[in-house]
Amino acid sequence: MPVQIFTDGAARGNPGPAGIGVVIRNDAKVLSQVSDFIGKTTNNVAEYMAFIRGLEEALDMGERNIEVFSDSELLVKQINGEYKVKNQGLAPLFHHAKSLTRKFKHCRVYHTAREENKLADKLANKGIDDHTTKESPLFPA
Repeated sequence: MPVQIFTDGAARGNPGPAGIGVVIRNDAKVLSQVSDFIGKTTNNVAEYMAFIRGLEEALDMGERNIEVFSDSELLVKQINGEYKVKNQGLAPLFHHAKSLTRKFKHCRVYHTAREENKLADKLANKGIDDHTTKESPLFPA
């Protein structure tokens, strides 16, 4: 049975402070979670960064049979070859992501509703929130 990877990227301001969230699970059991701040970027870049991080985490765990779920229709359709990558800023991320997908014995990428991706969304926003909190002075002027 394939491991399921749920990914989400978030950017506040688009571009703005951005974070990624990744959940890797086997049926109902969560195997790994990632929540990171990735700097100032666009939502689409954040979505790709989350997708790439999810693939890298799965490879590091030794997984070779995966299903990836993202609420980014653009990313899913680009990865699945339904849309061309027109934005030159996304092209290197797309090519890297595609090279990672080829390292798996089985890799399917699906679009999922935001409601089905709540934990990854929460982790992406946590990445932004945790960084913002760290950058805030303890006693603001």
